[in-house]
Amino acid sequence: MEYMFKPGFFGTRAPLFMDEVTLIVVLLPLLLFGGIKLAQKKYYKAHMLYQIILYVTSIAVVLYFEAGVRALGGFKTFEETSSVAHSYLFAVLVLHIAIAASTTLFWTFTVLSAQKEVRLGRHRRDGLITFSGVTLTSLTGIWVYLLLFVY
Repeated sequence: MEYMFKPGFFGTRAPLFMDEVTLIVVLLPLLLFGGIKLAQKKYYKAHMLYQIILYVTSIAVVLYFEAGVRALGGFKTFEETSSVAHSYLFAVLVLHIAIAASTTLFWTFTVLSAQKEVRLGRHRRDGLITFSGVTLTSLTGIWVYLLLFVY
């Protein structure tokens, strides 16, 4: 696990694991969009498998991220190297966590209820809500990264 804490590849103060997670967070909305396109083209089985793989991979990435953050001492450790005011940084972090947590819960619901919701006509709406939440999670995650490791 020691490799996780080497300098990252973005050229910031962030450790490698943070750059890896950030890259995945940036790409995730694009990857989800690709899955939506599969459904629009009526490749429903491919859409289902693709979305499940993205969901499971995303959960694994969150666990990897949490392990790295905890191993280095948590948010406080990263905050110490930032020149951004604590109150602002903390507010942005809370916003990001609220969006990410609610999106993860809703995404879980969307994946688990997909078959039933398709029959009821709600799966498309649920998928678009999930996509919007993942996109907002990505944007706020980038915001937190910039505040912690660039400014």
